Amino acid sequence: MLALFEYDFFQNALIVGFLASLLCGFIGTFIVVKRLVFISGGISHAAFGGLGFCHWAGLQPIYGALFTSVITAIILSLAQIKKIQHNDTLIGILWALGIAIGIIFIHQTPGYSPDLMSYLFGNILMISNGEVYTILGLSSLTLMILLLFFKEFVAITFDEEFASLQDIWFGYLNTLLFILTAITIVVLIQAAGIILVLAWLTIPTAIALELHKNIKPAIITSIGVCLTITYAGIALSYLLDLPSGPIIILVGTSLYLILLLIKRIVIKGLPQKTLENF
Repeated sequence: MLALFEYDFFQNALIVGFLASLLCGFIGTFIVVKRLVFISGGISHAAFGGLGFCHWAGLQPIYGALFTSVITAIILSLAQIKKIQHNDTLIGILWALGIAIGIIFIHQTPGYSPDLMSYLFGNILMISNGEVYTILGLSSLTLMILLLFFKEFVAITFDEEFASLQDIWFGYLNTLLFILTAITIVVLIQAAGIILVLAWLTIPTAIALELHKNIKPAIITSIGVCLTITYAGIALSYLLDLPSGPIIILVGTSLYLILLLIKRIVIKGLPQKTLENF
């Protein structure tokens, strides 16, 4: 197993796993608390349209995904702010539209598309050196903006109405958070695929929020959990010769269910008077 560290593909997987975990810890917490999970699903599936177009045009599919995701994020943010349409309706339309456009362009491209299939289901062990540099750039930009406006993002996440009344650039910050979510999704698509990206974004945060109620400890715990399930998933996928994306999600889901079971057993075993004090 230690010999794997000598190979570029394994080193790339570890680097991308680390960057993805940092992004999941930050963005995932805001997504879950602000209840943007369904919106994130709409963005990730709309990205498939950009992937399909760039594949048909002979361009790097990831750039098409980035462009489509950011445009979708801006549209959904403006729709939420202006209340021009029910978000769930618009999300469903963009979700289906992205998939439809992607399928059409893939159908028009001659030959089989194994690389495009990896964007659907993910394979962190197949990420190239060039893709690592792209992910590093996107991750660094996203993390810098998150740290720069961290307090403001916390404000619009936990008390949206108060933040809008205080005039702290609510509309701009809300749109910026949506764009950062889109960039994070594009990074995760490389490793987990469009189908599984939502689970990778939400499971570590769900575990962290079961343990912490304050946002800073939750973010730190979420990063740690994401690192754990990512590296465990990479190792198991190699040993079992299975796709890395699904294994990472299975490890995370198992950890979440174990935590819920432990909490249920512990709470059930507490005296009734102790429970009344909660």
